[in-house]
Amino acid sequence: MAASELYTKFARVWIPDPEEVWKSAELLKDYKPGDKVLLLHLEEGKDLEYRLDPKTKELPHLRNPDILVGENDLTALSYLHEPAVLHNLRVRFIDSKLIYTYCGIVLVAINPYEQLPIYGEDIINAYSGQNMGDMDPHIFAVAEEAYKQMARDERNQSIIVSGESGAGKTVSAKYAMRYFATVSGSASEANVEEKVLASNPIMESIGNAKTTRNDNSSRFGKYIEIGFDKRYRIIGANMRTYLLEKSRVVFQAEEERNYHIFYQLCASANLPEFKMLRLGNANNFHYTKQGGSPVIEGVDDTKEMAHTRQACTLLGISESYQMGIFRILAGILHLGNVAFTSRDSDSCTIPPKHEPLSIFCDLMGVDYEEMCHWLCHRKLATTTETYIKPISKLQATNARDALAKHIYAKLFNWIVDHVNQALHSAVKQHSFIGVLDIYGFETFEINSFEQFCINYANEKLQQQFNMHVFKLEQEEYMKEQIPWTLIDFYDNQPCINLIESKLGILDLLDEECKMPKGTDDTWAQKLYNTHLNKCALFEKPRLSNKAFIIQHFADKVEYQCEGFLEKNKDTVFEEQIKVLKSSKFKMLPELFQDDEKAISPTSATSSGRTPLTRTPAKLTKGRPGQTAKEHKKTVGHQFRNSLHLLMETLNATTPHYVRCIKPNDFKFPFTFDEKRAVQQLRACGVLETIRISAAGFPSRWTYQEFFSRYRVLMKQKDVLSDRKQTCKNVLEKLIADKDKYQFGKTKIFFRAGQVAYLEKLRADKLRAACIRIQKTIRGWLLRKKYLRMRKAAIIVQRYVRGYQARCYAKFLRRTKAATIIQKYWRMYIVRRRYKIKRMATIVLQSYLRGYLARNRYRKMLREHKAVIIQKWVRGWLARTYYRRSMHAIIYLQCCFRRMMAKRELKKLKIEARSVERYKKLHIGMENKIMQLQRKVDEQNKDYKCLMEKLTNLEGTYTSETEKLRSDLERLQLSEEEAKIATGRVLSLQEEIAKLRKDLEQTQSEKKSIEERADRYKQETEQLVSNLKEENTLLKQEKEALNHLIVEQAKEMTETMEKKLVEETKQLELDLNDERLRYQNLLNEFSRLEERYDDLKEEMTLMNVPKPGHKRTDSTHSSNESEYTFSSEIAETEDMPLRTEEPSEKKVPLDMSLFLKLQKRVTELEQEKQVMQDELDRKEEQVLRSKAKEEERPQIRGAELEYESLKRQELESENKKLKNELNELRKALSEKSAPEVTAPGAPAYRVLMEQLTSVSEELDVRKEEVLILRSQLVSQKEAIQPKNTMTDSTILLEDVQKMKDKGEIAQAYIGLKETNRSPAMDCHELNEDGELWLVYEGLKQANRLLESQLQSQKRSHENEAEALRGEIQSLKEENNRQQQLLAQNLQLPPEARIEASLQHEITRLTNENLDLMEQLEKQDKTVRKLKKQLKVFAKKIGELEVGQMENISPGQIIDEPIRPVNIPRKEKDFQGMLEYKKEDEQKLVKNLILELKPRGVAVNLIPGLPAYILFMCVRHADYLNDDQKVRSLLTSTINSIKKVLKKRGDDFETVSFWLSNTCRFLHCLKQYSGEEGFMKHNTSRQNEHCLTNFDLAEYRQVLSDLAIQIYQQLVRVLENILQPMIVSGMLEHETIQGVSGVKPTGLRKRTSSIADEGTYTLDSILRQLNSFHSVMCQHGMDPELIKQVVKQMFYIVGAITLNNLLLRKDMCSWSKGMQIRYNVSQLEEWLRDKNLMNSGAKETLEPLIQAAQLLQVKKKTDDDAEAICSMCSALTTAQIVKVLNLYTPVNEFEERVSVSFIRTIQMRLRDRKDSPQLLMDAKHIFPVTFPFNPSSLALETIQIPASLGLGFISRV
Repeated sequence: MAASELYTKFARVWIPDPEEVWKSAELLKDYKPGDKVLLLHLEEGKDLEYRLDPKTKELPHLRNPDILVGENDLTALSYLHEPAVLHNLRVRFIDSKLIYTYCGIVLVAINPYEQLPIYGEDIINAYSGQNMGDMDPHIFAVAEEAYKQMARDERNQSIIVSGESGAGKTVSAKYAMRYFATVSGSASEANVEEKVLASNPIMESIGNAKTTRNDNSSRFGKYIEIGFDKRYRIIGANMRTYLLEKSRVVFQAEEERNYHIFYQLCASANLPEFKMLRLGNANNFHYTKQGGSPVIEGVDDTKEMAHTRQACTLLGISESYQMGIFRILAGILHLGNVAFTSRDSDSCTIPPKHEPLSIFCDLMGVDYEEMCHWLCHRKLATTTETYIKPISKLQATNARDALAKHIYAKLFNWIVDHVNQALHSAVKQHSFIGVLDIYGFETFEINSFEQFCINYANEKLQQQFNMHVFKLEQEEYMKEQIPWTLIDFYDNQPCINLIESKLGILDLLDEECKMPKGTDDTWAQKLYNTHLNKCALFEKPRLSNKAFIIQHFADKVEYQCEGFLEKNKDTVFEEQIKVLKSSKFKMLPELFQDDEKAISPTSATSSGRTPLTRTPAKLTKGRPGQTAKEHKKTVGHQFRNSLHLLMETLNATTPHYVRCIKPNDFKFPFTFDEKRAVQQLRACGVLETIRISAAGFPSRWTYQEFFSRYRVLMKQKDVLSDRKQTCKNVLEKLIADKDKYQFGKTKIFFRAGQVAYLEKLRADKLRAACIRIQKTIRGWLLRKKYLRMRKAAIIVQRYVRGYQARCYAKFLRRTKAATIIQKYWRMYIVRRRYKIKRMATIVLQSYLRGYLARNRYRKMLREHKAVIIQKWVRGWLARTYYRRSMHAIIYLQCCFRRMMAKRELKKLKIEARSVERYKKLHIGMENKIMQLQRKVDEQNKDYKCLMEKLTNLEGTYTSETEKLRSDLERLQLSEEEAKIATGRVLSLQEEIAKLRKDLEQTQSEKKSIEERADRYKQETEQLVSNLKEENTLLKQEKEALNHLIVEQAKEMTETMEKKLVEETKQLELDLNDERLRYQNLLNEFSRLEERYDDLKEEMTLMNVPKPGHKRTDSTHSSNESEYTFSSEIAETEDMPLRTEEPSEKKVPLDMSLFLKLQKRVTELEQEKQVMQDELDRKEEQVLRSKAKEEERPQIRGAELEYESLKRQELESENKKLKNELNELRKALSEKSAPEVTAPGAPAYRVLMEQLTSVSEELDVRKEEVLILRSQLVSQKEAIQPKNTMTDSTILLEDVQKMKDKGEIAQAYIGLKETNRSPAMDCHELNEDGELWLVYEGLKQANRLLESQLQSQKRSHENEAEALRGEIQSLKEENNRQQQLLAQNLQLPPEARIEASLQHEITRLTNENLDLMEQLEKQDKTVRKLKKQLKVFAKKIGELEVGQMENISPGQIIDEPIRPVNIPRKEKDFQGMLEYKKEDEQKLVKNLILELKPRGVAVNLIPGLPAYILFMCVRHADYLNDDQKVRSLLTSTINSIKKVLKKRGDDFETVSFWLSNTCRFLHCLKQYSGEEGFMKHNTSRQNEHCLTNFDLAEYRQVLSDLAIQIYQQLVRVLENILQPMIVSGMLEHETIQGVSGVKPTGLRKRTSSIADEGTYTLDSILRQLNSFHSVMCQHGMDPELIKQVVKQMFYIVGAITLNNLLLRKDMCSWSKGMQIRYNVSQLEEWLRDKNLMNSGAKETLEPLIQAAQLLQVKKKTDDDAEAICSMCSALTTAQIVKVLNLYTPVNEFEERVSVSFIRTIQMRLRDRKDSPQLLMDAKHIFPVTFPFNPSSLALETIQIPASLGLGFISRV
């Protein structure tokens, strides 16, 4: 397909952008060839016309499909170009927070500027042993690949870490070294890996500094070789350094610092040991204050100083040397403060007694005057004479700085040499891995000699990188037999030739340095003359004659020539060095012993970076044959040699590349600057790798992966059995251009863009299929829905219409009835309402009228009375007013008249004197007379009226007078009566007065009494009220207190309960932690013990044993005292192998463990002393008892006779048996009847059976006869009359000596038998005892029949139980089927079909698994039976041939063989086993060391070895033989340890001995005699308890041994399961076809398509079944099985989850479904084994929640809330990690948005959980051994002959 055909509508492309570098756009219409403009739609919503270049007509880069964005490997992208790489890195870094990405063989690491939890030991363990492509990109994956290739290919490796300053090179190199140190471990106990890691803080303190770009920038390059031995364990390391930036010692730019060590010294100046350095604040020194930034935020220089000193101590640098280093560094600081004063322009001086210089001289131990002189002068030598010349102030300052830089460089060399010495190993190095931490390509505004050297080194490294990439591509094509076409790639050899060839830049620079008058300008002119216009890579700037430009592989760089010569010479004054060499301070001359540099008297300035050669200084010093030329090597020459040596080393190794990228210049966390990233990607070669890959066939698929991914593009007829041919046929149809792909042996190779095209075809096909399926399904569903709705509508209509008709008829009837009812009801209502209203109206009217009449009457009455009142009041008022008015008028008239009269009088007096007056007076008098006459007439009239009134009044007065007179008379009569009564009244008054007095007195008294009573009452009432108030208050307080008490009690109860629960939980956690800590200590102890044994074996193999004195190890006694792991016998065996070990080879033990052992040794020594004293007392008692026995020889006669009889009987029986045996052998060895003597003949078998039965019967009868005879003898002695009392005493003593009740009962029966009459003795019925034999035979037959009946009964019970179990299982299955059927019936048809299919799949899967298990068992049985059949057939054939040749037909008939049944008498055993002490090693060997669990032990009783050992211990306890008990137990423990050490990787062996160790421990507890362990014992078992020894300490030892075995069992389980887990749980498709395969890059991942050799879930389940069956077969305790299963499931869950968190390709919806199905199968397995209560399911909870998290919706806030509540078992880091890693497999899925992840983080910010990302897969739950008593009776245990324990006998 042509590339232009891909530029269709909606295709997405990348276009250049000045800000974002590349911007995404979408085509608005199809591109047609010849178009000059593309119509694009940008992501921000704008439309753009993109004009194509008319010359090249190059189309913009196509964008990869979204499904390919975020890939782990950039080469997996279909379109390989710069914008695709940049976008992929940005998406991974910003959206997914992933800092590592593969780019072919390169690991791109972007500095996050933030601490990430991805470097812990759990992450290291997760990457250990994994293929590089199987896990997400990580520095640990590169380190693991290097380590694996070193071990696999036997070739040294190198990890090249490069990048800009601040990109994270040092941290990446540090983590790589930490990985090697953690994974490999050290070959000795010297902790070499710790020393390797400890070199980092030292080198960082003296070689790192703060710059504007990085707070911890490495100012030198280093190459660390980590050495490994043949077992690939770290044995040492070596460090090479390059280009130390010495100029930083004397100068720092703004916002930068000097080397960290100076600031650490200043921060620690207050320490007592640093007082002599006379330091202070860093701002007080010129060399540390120039940058103006003495403090780094978040860094404590004091703590860093402590870390540096600690690292120095760990690397063996003593305190004296450390103080020497600090003195020199402090001297450099004081030297920087030395000031010069100018005398004139050519000379200067130092002030007298200058303090900084005096401090410097004191610290350096040099003479003040001499140093002062040579700082201001120089020595010039000519051919004839030498003279001293003063120097100017500037020259002196430069000389001072040069001296400081030289001293620091020498000190740096010295420290590096000592670090290398500390890391050097005496063991021969087998291989190494080198870690190169070197500066990346640099270009600044002003570039000088340092940048030139750095870029020169990067040119060499880039050339090596290009060649390696090209070589890998070529190897891949040749391996797959692809036609090789030459790929054009950039070769930077011309640039390297320009720099290092003859007459190159370095050669001309060295030549100019040799010239006496050489300057930077003359060197620049030589460069122009030599290379300008001759070399295309060399240019001259337009505006400068002191600079030149070199075209490097990354960019053009302009270098300023100024300072090149001085930095290349790097010289210092010889006289100043001589002064330092003459120092009294011993360490200072050591720095200059290996000085090989030129010390020129002609120059005093130096700058630049000093190279350090690979060879240590101590190896190169003192070579007298060196010429002067060798002493004058320039910096450039030395750097070129070091670089050549480095390249030789790298070319001899397999390189691995880590390119560190700095995302922004401001150190912002997770901020991506596209411009800066592109610059670095171009500079570090990542894009060159992409270009080389894109030039060939970058996309590579295996045939199976291609078939699985693109099966949808094939038709059924295209699918053939040959996958390769199928893929070829399909590709020829899909891609017409055959140059776009190639077929290899195992892979298909595609050109760039073809995978995107195939993905487009696949997506289109799937989209079309989805549309068709959706169309069909939707049509079918809607049609079904329509038909269902139509049918339902018709039915509903029918019923509704009928219902409506019935309702209408009913309505009509009801309406008519209602009308009639309403008519009569309304009439009734209206009539009743009318009557009520009428009656109410009448009542109201009557009441109202009465009320109105009464009101009217009352009103009239009131008005009448008011009129009367008014009349009288008005009359009174009128009269009152009239009288008042009259009185006032009269008064006024009088006053007025008086006044007028006085006037008149006055006038008259005046007028009397005049005539006129009289005239006037007479004139007025007439008028007045007339008026007076008128008045008189009026008064007469009034008088007549008044007289009439007076007459009337007199009449009334007369009548009233008469009445008053009659009243007066009556009153006079009453007055007389009153006078009479008055006398009586007076007397009564007197009495009343008296009474009144008395009353007053009484009243006063009463008043006083009442007052007192009132007072008392008030007081009482007050008191009562007060008391009531107090009582109320008290009641309230009481109630409050009661309420408070109740609440407090409740709170206290709740608090106590909570506290109790919390304390219980805490105690349980503490107990588990303590148990775990203890078990870890045991594990560590066992590891140390194994290490000790290995060292002993190595020493034994290394040292030939010499005759002479042998001594045991010093730790032997302590080991024996604490754990009793050795015995005298074991010690004797090990004696020839032990040799005296050197003291320096002793294994360092843990001090706490050592102290514990020492304390235990002391306690055991005290106990030993006590036991020794007790033993002495016992021996004295035995001696005294022997003396008493010698005094009574007759008492022991019976015992002696018994012994003699026993000996005689044994001898006679032995003779008889020997004779019979010889006769049988003779009979069988006769050659006349070989057919009888053949091993398989019936006669032979019968005779052998008879011989065995006879020998067993003889043993039994022999013991019985001896017992009976001894009892007869003792009975005879007891009958003697003369010694009755003594004999009874002896018998009593004998009875007391019998330890067991059985022995006493047996002796009693014997006595009864001997007391009977001789006629009753069965033995004497006849001479030979035939009746007795017959009787015993009948008893034996009865027992046999009874045992057969019992066995049949047991078999029938077992069968019945099995049938009941089957019935129960069938019932459960029936119920489950019914439940499923009921559930299915409730579901809709679509879900019902899906559920039934799912159920059928599950059922068929389970049946398939069961059938596979049965088939495997049957196959094993068939193979076993076939083998047996072959053996038997072979034997039968041999026998038939022999019989046909040697036997006549009549011989067999004539000589029939009759089996003889020899009855055996049952003996009452005591459950003990007797063995001789010399047979102890044989017992241990047969029972422990040589016992094979898969062979003999399979058919044994579970725990039989434990029972046998305990029965032997019981017998030793019965004999009271402490040495035997101790020896047996010690040998047992040591032998179990040897077996586990020898076969510790065999699960069956470890399980077998764990089961037996626990059973042995339970037996020791069960029969210890302690009440707590005897509750479940039978009376017979209680009789078997230990009587003499308390083995509690040995129980602890056995418990510790069981813990160690359990931990070893868990390790074996883990080693077996670990390869299966990831493949079976994650990679294998249990549900086929759910997940798809995504395109992968060069880092191939393990395919999810199961190959023949991969593990599946069935493999895990089969392995779990195997483990479970083996443990059950060995009789392991059920509780212990539960703990093992819980641990197994934890391992499965932890490893699966850890891999899920580290694999981006596994985090998808389909993979979540696979995981949930796999987990359900594991849960089903638990149910089948009845282990659901073991706690195993809970250990899978994090994995279950992670699978659910992959499947749930991840869009809205409700989804976030659901996720937070659901994922309770996952930590916040794990949830965020899964969401970041979630990757769609198909285009129909969506990625998780960044905003949603932030929402999750905000909701989970208050959750307090561990920040750890991965689960600890190595965690082992603390194990407990619950007491599990056995119901098996010890006396019934039979010892199989297959064990080879014939030398022990049952007792």
